[in-house]
Amino acid sequence: VQLVESGGGLVQAGGSLRLSCAASGSTFSIVRMGWYRQAPGKQRELVAAITSGGGSTNYADSVKGRFTISRDNAKNTMYLQMNSLKPEDTAVYYCNARATYINSWVDYWGQGTQVTVSS
Repeated sequence: VQLVESGGGLVQAGGSLRLSCAASGSTFSIVRMGWYRQAPGKQRELVAAITSGGGSTNYADSVKGRFTISRDNAKNTMYLQMNSLKPEDTAVYYCNARATYINSWVDYWGQGTQVTVSS
């Protein structure tokens, strides 16, 4: 599975951005996709995740009500709509896909896209 992110950039506080993650390869094996972020000096954290059918989502408390995760299975693409952005949302955002592999699973990662929110 290969993942390519796009949509990051610089935005003022209160603004919006939409991230995209296009998956290719053995996408049939993906059971869940998600967005993680890592700010300088901090651990990578889960922002939002969505199941392969799109029926179940979960969000970090810090982004609930502001971010929306979605996916278009026909395009093998996942999105993260980010509204009411805050300076503390500044981080590198990574796309993640969890796929089944034999009797276990494996995580795939994109290269990351920088999101910078200015105050």
